[in-house]
Amino acid sequence: MGKLHGRVAIVTGAAQGIGKAVADRLADEGATVVGVDLQPGVTKRADVSREDDVRRFVDETVAEHGRLDVLANVAAIVPFTPWDEVDFAEWRRIMSVNLDGVFLTCLHAQRPMRAAGYGRIVNIASNVVLAGTPNLAHYVASKGGVWAFTRALARELGPHGITVNSVAPGLTATEGVLASPHAEAFDFVQALQAIPRRAVAADIAPAVAFLASEEAGWVTGQMLVADGGHTHN
Repeated sequence: MGKLHGRVAIVTGAAQGIGKAVADRLADEGATVVGVDLQPGVTKRADVSREDDVRRFVDETVAEHGRLDVLANVAAIVPFTPWDEVDFAEWRRIMSVNLDGVFLTCLHAQRPMRAAGYGRIVNIASNVVLAGTPNLAHYVASKGGVWAFTRALARELGPHGITVNSVAPGLTATEGVLASPHAEAFDFVQALQAIPRRAVAADIAPAVAFLASEEAGWVTGQMLVADGGHTHN
């Protein structure tokens, strides 16, 4: 049996990339996984930036499976926007999914977790909060918010048996990245890593699975950087 046998997990952004790899890994570890995304091919179609959507998929998950043990927040928009082109509408577009979405899913998911006295929340941050990567100012801000919110929420929810951690990937060869100008950065980034190869989504999922498990019960408020040694926190 896997380390998540009998557990129920919600994974946002589960249609592709890191989200799909996380959903697959949690399922391999024995969890019943409810995948959430705006794209097809998941258990529940929803927009994490809309509170009604979030409330619905959390309530439906608990109604259908009787519990909610794990929340993995992977849904995010990764832009490529020079600073001089970032207007308020673009800023809000990124924040609404990357930061508001994490707040909303954590807010609603923690309720059944508190009732049960057990929970694991894993938020995907990014190593850009350590590197200040260009053309991503609003994304860096949103992920910095995820990092800081994770630390604060760990304090709030620890007394209720819920751990809250984050995983910070580096540049990873996902469908979205490979279709964007970020794909041109792989050679540069690989030269800075301790492990000189491209990261793939499956490299990130084991870190999430560990933090989502009972084994990580004494780990909370942390950011686990999974970037091949590119950055150090």
